[in-house]
Amino acid sequence: MPNAKILITVKTYPMPTPRYEEIVCTAGLTEEGDWIRIYPVPYRDLPFNQQYKKYDWILLNLTKNKKDFRKESYSPKKMFDEKIDILDSISTKDGWKERKKITLKNIYYSFDEIIALSKTEEVSLGTIKPQKIINFEIESTDRHWPEKYSQKMEQYKLFENVNNRRSLIRKLPYKYYYRFTTLDGKERKLQIFDWEIGALFWNCMENHKYDEDKANEIVKKKYFEEFSTKKDLYFFVGTTYRFHKMGMENPFSIIGVFYPPLERQLSLQL
Repeated sequence: MPNAKILITVKTYPMPTPRYEEIVCTAGLTEEGDWIRIYPVPYRDLPFNQQYKKYDWILLNLTKNKKDFRKESYSPKKMFDEKIDILDSISTKDGWKERKKITLKNIYYSFDEIIALSKTEEVSLGTIKPQKIINFEIESTDRHWPEKYSQKMEQYKLFENVNNRRSLIRKLPYKYYYRFTTLDGKERKLQIFDWEIGALFWNCMENHKYDEDKANEIVKKKYFEEFSTKKDLYFFVGTTYRFHKMGMENPFSIIGVFYPPLERQLSLQL
């Protein structure tokens, strides 16, 4: 796929991996509204002028990822040496009008539908419209990455200029979940892997003297109280390669949250 033009809609929280130093799962949409997963991307190691943001249009050469059976999965053609051109950015102007034009071309209103399609390996990315947000849940988890990742980072430093190497990203000490229903009527609980929620947590920590309870209170207020009452909420969902390959009943998680204002809020503002 030469000169692929992709609107970036998904950037997950950076994760160290056994094979690569640190990877960000990136996904987006073509101008036609087709989903594309770009992997691997060493985002924090990219030159600054190639570090794309959400809702940037980017241009790069892609090749089908032959190690990944999911049809939407592609890799940069030259892997970590592939140049990424940032063409433009779509703003939130007019109630996110331009963003919605691309991202909401194909919506699943029933989670059962996208799960059924994933079983035939036709779909591993999609946009879900929740019918009801039941709760936003927070669970504590391990506070540190496994030692093997720290050791791998040290190995990299042996072969590169230490002063130019960043540290392993801080691990989130909490997991965040939405509990919701769609038109199929089933209650589901999905974890959120969006980088945005991780960044919000750490920003709140810095602004409130590293009070974790206060930080999580603010995170929940935004993602539950604000998004479920004042926003027209959608989820970008994607399968985990391992879970999809294993044929798990539900291989999906929330990899991005799309939250334009409700139409009634727009009319009030106008």
